[in-house]
Amino acid sequence: MASAPNGAGDDVFDQFLTDRGHAVERLDWEEEYNKKQCPECSGLHDLSASTCTVCGWEPTR
Repeated sequence: MASAPNGAGDDVFDQFLTDRGHAVERLDWEEEYNKKQCPECSGLHDLSASTCTVCGWEPTR
């Protein structure tokens, strides 16, 4: 079964999983000292970064 691309379908899918006891977590930047760290590849970036230049990850809004 395919899910909808990022967007409105994510909320419905997340609620479906939550209703069945699964933890749904939104990923965001981690912070290490004065840098942002990508949760996907652990790449370090300046605090102004909005996209990981190593793997292309972006936080969902």
